[in-house]
Amino acid sequence: MRTFQLLLRSGLTVTAAAALPLALTATTAGAASGISVSTTGTTVSVTTSACSQNRTTGIWGTGSLLTSSQGSFAEGRKATLAGTTVSQSTAWTNVTPGTYTVIVMCQNASTPAGTQTVIVTRSTTPTATATATASPSRGVMGGLGGSTKDYGPLTLGVGGGLVGAGVIATAWFLRRRAKPYRL
Repeated sequence: MRTFQLLLRSGLTVTAAAALPLALTATTAGAASGISVSTTGTTVSVTTSACSQNRTTGIWGTGSLLTSSQGSFAEGRKATLAGTTVSQSTAWTNVTPGTYTVIVMCQNASTPAGTQTVIVTRSTTPTATATATASPSRGVMGGLGGSTKDYGPLTLGVGGGLVGAGVIATAWFLRRRAKPYRL
């Protein structure tokens, strides 16, 4: 029983050590869009950190709320961004239920900081769906690994080396525990 517990602890340690480099290089899906949109009742809010303030006008940028029948930034319901160098935001109130597209244009840029689709319902439950970072259409890939990204031979070699080192360390430790008279 004691040997099983030691093997279990060693296996968990090796797994954590192998997963650490992957966790440190992972990025969030929301960061690719540049904006974060949320709804609360009939209020739509947008937050970004991609804009810088115009020195002459003091404006960070403008957000536009477009209905499904509107096709350009100029046609939407506009609101000026306010905030700090860390975060800028704006909100639209009394929005009727439906599907909207939120576009944020920074004051000093010709391309949007981000575009996101949001669904406003009569309930107070926030609902947002991103169009810039679409979810996989086939769902979660189950089975061994469960990942759709190919990390290449270097990453697999390093991972195999870590697993091998863990197996050798476990065997050495168990061998030393089996013969207490050896130092």
